[in-house]
Amino acid sequence: MAATTGAVIPPRRATGTPSSTPPTVLYRRRVINWLWWAGCGFGLAFLVAPVVWILYGVFQRGINGWRWNVLWTPTSGLGGGLANDIVGTLLITFGVAVIAGIVGIGAGIYLAEFCRPGIVSTVLRSASEVLSGVPSIVFGYVGYLALVIGLRWKFSLLAALVVLSLLVVPYIAKSTELALNQVPLAYREGGEALGMEKSHMLRRVVLRSAVPGILTGIVVAIAISIGETAPLLYTAGQNSTSYPTGALLHSAVPYLTYVVYADYDSPFPTQHVLSHDAAMVLVVLVVALILGSRLIVRATQRYAPNRALAAANKGWRARMPRAEIEPGVDRLFGREAAPVDPDESPLSRQ
Repeated sequence: MAATTGAVIPPRRATGTPSSTPPTVLYRRRVINWLWWAGCGFGLAFLVAPVVWILYGVFQRGINGWRWNVLWTPTSGLGGGLANDIVGTLLITFGVAVIAGIVGIGAGIYLAEFCRPGIVSTVLRSASEVLSGVPSIVFGYVGYLALVIGLRWKFSLLAALVVLSLLVVPYIAKSTELALNQVPLAYREGGEALGMEKSHMLRRVVLRSAVPGILTGIVVAIAISIGETAPLLYTAGQNSTSYPTGALLHSAVPYLTYVVYADYDSPFPTQHVLSHDAAMVLVVLVVALILGSRLIVRATQRYAPNRALAAANKGWRARMPRAEIEPGVDRLFGREAAPVDPDESPLSRQ
């Protein structure tokens, strides 16, 4: 054995350390880093500033003349409240969520799980993308000619629901397809290994993992439908003095966006106040919808791949190679026993 000497061996300097980097390179890196963070901050400000500006303007005007009785008083003449418009908006929103949700989720499931790559899938996806780019006023005009006049439905709830559902179906279908495509392939392979039929596996395994993405698409679609005005002007008409009758045909429907549109430029101050109140109620409805959807997504995210991966990195799973355990499979298929570490000998487990 070689004897140790008192000489201290200096550590070998690794290449690429800051001390071996020329000052000009360090300066250039600092400048690029500063510019990068400045661009990120500008982008964040560009995103947040309009939201703050809109919310501040809406709530400032709405709170100044706010009266709580507008929530349960119907519109009457040049004043009154917004109760009938709120009921009509909620009725339209619920109908759009049901119709567009069923059609959009079904279309997304078909495109992601059953439609094979080819001409049919290309045509369907192209049609969905074109449909999502059509202006809303064009939807309203076509709905007016085809439904209100052509089929003699007149201004009605059903005509409004059909037009708004066609407007938002592409968003739900695309979000559903993307959410299903992001589900790990191991989930499907595990279901097939257990002998599940494809429909049963899709319902019990795949859709559970895709629920957060699907709900996000539905929330975006509902928020779009709440804020639309042009399609409703052509299809729903306006019944500003009474509650919705519930009839699908031959009966106009009140809604909040018409109050904002019609009363904002009115020469009467009472209608100005009513327009501001309607705008604030619309914003509150959208915010409540987003918050409610976040709570639902959080409750249903236990089967999401990202949440399962975070749980897989805790406890005994942190010692396992990621390739040995697919995140979340045990939660989906009900396997509670921990897998055995292949690097651990049988004697050490006794």
